[in-house]
Amino acid sequence: MRTVTDYYRAVSEAVLKLPQEPVNRIVSTLKQARTDKRRIFIFGNGGSAANAAHFTVDMIKSTVRSDRPRLKIICLNDNIPTMTAYSNDVSYDVIFSEPLTTLAEPGDVAIAISGSGNSPNVLRAMDSAAEMGLTRIGLTGFQGGKMATLCDLCLVVPSDNMQHIEDAHVVISHAIFTAVRAYVGAPRVRVQAASAD
Repeated sequence: MRTVTDYYRAVSEAVLKLPQEPVNRIVSTLKQARTDKRRIFIFGNGGSAANAAHFTVDMIKSTVRSDRPRLKIICLNDNIPTMTAYSNDVSYDVIFSEPLTTLAEPGDVAIAISGSGNSPNVLRAMDSAAEMGLTRIGLTGFQGGKMATLCDLCLVVPSDNMQHIEDAHVVISHAIFTAVRAYVGAPRVRVQAASAD
């Protein structure tokens, strides 16, 4: 089916255009955060929220080694009661910035994922991260949006298609995870078949 083939081709082209250096710098930042026992906060809306949660699962579960510090990563969009409380009682714009302000300390890391780079709640959280002295990392697309100017390190997917951007963000997060896992020498998790008993 041509539509499917065209989609695969477009996503592949976007991924192949990604610069390597920002990814290397993100990996280095996360390695240092692990060594220093800093917290890493990640967040996004919609598909980006799903990508943030997926990245968190990979990093928490599959980078563990008994003789090294564990990665302290927290996905802010996973706490639905807190998000709905702030959006209902205060404003949807503060659902990430308020928990971040409560939980983070100077030296921690904030990772924002936004396809457009213009989500008000993401931008507000990055402003709060700057005020608190956090290292700010962004994954975005299009031309970077307003978020590109609020990050210490921003990786912009060279596409104006939201689905291609979100797919590329998954590839980027898996590349980062794979590099961190290789660095710490964490064993790959092997799934065992369930017993037939």
